[in-house]
Amino acid sequence: MNADKSASTMDIEMLKARIRHWGTELGFQQVGFADTDLAETERRLDQWLADGHHGDMDWMARHGRKRTRPAELVPGTRSIIVLRMDYLPADATPVEALLNQPEKACISRYAIGRDYHKTLRGRLKKLAQMIEDEIGPFGYRVFTDSAPVMEKPLAAKAGLGWIGKHTNLLNRHAGSWFFLGEIYTDVEFEPDSAVSDHCGSCRKCIDVCPTGAITAPYQLDARRCISYLTIELQGSIPLQFREAIGNRVYGCDDCQAVCPWNRYAQFSGEDDFQPREDLDAGSLVDLFGWDEKTFLARTEGTAIRRIGFERWLRNLAVGLGNAPTSAEVVAALQSRRDHPSPIVREHVEWALSRHARPD
Repeated sequence: MNADKSASTMDIEMLKARIRHWGTELGFQQVGFADTDLAETERRLDQWLADGHHGDMDWMARHGRKRTRPAELVPGTRSIIVLRMDYLPADATPVEALLNQPEKACISRYAIGRDYHKTLRGRLKKLAQMIEDEIGPFGYRVFTDSAPVMEKPLAAKAGLGWIGKHTNLLNRHAGSWFFLGEIYTDVEFEPDSAVSDHCGSCRKCIDVCPTGAITAPYQLDARRCISYLTIELQGSIPLQFREAIGNRVYGCDDCQAVCPWNRYAQFSGEDDFQPREDLDAGSLVDLFGWDEKTFLARTEGTAIRRIGFERWLRNLAVGLGNAPTSAEVVAALQSRRDHPSPIVREHVEWALSRHARPD
């Protein structure tokens, strides 16, 4: 790594200004700079893990201290460049509208277009190359929701926003509908100033959570979170949460949808994030009728594909169990009663039992 050369060939503040400009050219809405001190984050993470709030996400406890000590993950790291990119597409059906149509599948808005990992990673690499063209070879690695990286605390340190009571990052000019990306670098930048918390006395995100996953301000029990239950959890969804899940078949945006700061959110102009028709407001019955080949084809290049066909059917079965009773819904569920997966069969039987009740 050659940090000395990069720092000595140009005034560091001028370089920061150029990086911000290049970031904007590449489609990012904000660029910030953070140091590597995550001591307070490490303490909070340790307590969260000790409380078991990570559920089956064992990967949160792996890698030793690499998650909270950037220089142990990427030796030589002295600063982190943090960037945000808005993702909410203007043409997407609003979350509130989908939740009022229980026969439709409500998929988290970040997942209805192209997989953001691919989009952001490519842009981050281009930015790193632009920096290299300016200052010469330097040490870096790019990340976006990948590897043991504490994205939100780093973004907060870089002045991109504050971590709200729902534990998402909030920006007073852009809300929370955005992705984050990072460049770990051996160039030592002066860190930007963190911004203050502007949640005040508001508790809308806490009150709206269907499963009570936000157990207190700034505290999330992932085991109760619909995003965890429909994406990360590999086994059966606990009975106590199935009704509350409603028609949310991949993730949950409720806490973002009610946040007052999202009145300032900007729509994304990125083609990659434009919604695919089947995924924006698809019929639960139609999606449940896909075979695995169709699932793989229709979700190619999206974040949804990572859960696999079995969990896709599991989630849709729960949605159908919560849908209004109709011959079409019952017939769709009955068509999967003999599915090879015991998990799918279990959730199908639960759903059918919901439609067999007198009420």
